[in-house]
Amino acid sequence: VQLVESGGGLVQSGGSLRLSCVGSGFRISNYDMKWYRQAPGKERELVATISSTGGSANYPDSVKGRFTISRDNAKNTVYLQMNSLKVEDTAVYYCNVRMRLSGTNYWGQGTQVTVSS
Repeated sequence: VQLVESGGGLVQSGGSLRLSCVGSGFRISNYDMKWYRQAPGKERELVATISSTGGSANYPDSVKGRFTISRDNAKNTVYLQMNSLKVEDTAVYYCNVRMRLSGTNYWGQGTQVTVSS
């Protein structure tokens, strides 16, 4: 199982970025997929979850209305569209999947998002 994130970068406050997470070694269509972020000195925070069917998504209040998670099962890829970015969104963003049978969590290497004021 491997997850590879991309799409991070430097953006001004109010701007947008779209992150991608390509999975390999498993089919994302069988799993709920998640995006987390971790800012320096802070704990890792869940920012978006999408169900295996894509029928439901959940967000914390901190990003609700600004972030959208989506999936393209044919491409085995999950996306995170981030709009109206704020300085406090600066963090390393990670893609995550938890295997149902083993309970093992898999993480990508992360992609840095930096929002300047």
